[in-house]
Amino acid sequence: MANVKLAVIYYSSTGTNHKMAQAAAEAAKGAGAEVKVLKVPELAPEEAIASNAGWKAHYEATKDVPTATGADIEWADAIIFSVPTRFGNVPSQMKQFLDTMGGLWAQGKTINKVVSAMSSAQNPHGGQEATILSIYTSMYHWGAIVVAPGYTDQVLFAAGGNPYGTSVTAVEGGTIDSSAVAAIKHQAKRVVTVAEWVKKGQA
Repeated sequence: MANVKLAVIYYSSTGTNHKMAQAAAEAAKGAGAEVKVLKVPELAPEEAIASNAGWKAHYEATKDVPTATGADIEWADAIIFSVPTRFGNVPSQMKQFLDTMGGLWAQGKTINKVVSAMSSAQNPHGGQEATILSIYTSMYHWGAIVVAPGYTDQVLFAAGGNPYGTSVTAVEGGTIDSSAVAAIKHQAKRVVTVAEWVKKGQA
């Protein structure tokens, strides 16, 4: 049977969620998945991006990262979303992307996708859990199968103990500490494993 196809879809302004997406992709590839790392379109005006040196630098550095489309959702057996929190909610860039998938949803092409989510904020309690749960609300409408990490490995506790998805405290430059990377990798491997079960069951 073909390997699990995983789309890691992220939005990142200054780099944290891009690095989270890369860590998830690395672990998923190690677990045997075929992986695409994809960004959602940037909606902010150029002047807003230019006003923040870190944002502008990351925007320029990731221009070659492919942009996610509905075709990528259709292709994927599993999806990991990674986003920063914006006032305790999903950033508009990711929300617009999700909101444009109505055509796929109407055709039943979002059903049984195995999904999971991760988030970051500037402080440990900056809305990461609420942001992840907001993504999951949309996924329930999609008919997707939500695979949260829960408390399935000790690495989750070292990374802050968020059972809904890995939470990261963002720092300048997007550096992620080793405990968060371990949690991301565990979450990604769990998603691939469950997606394998679902794919075999459907076959």
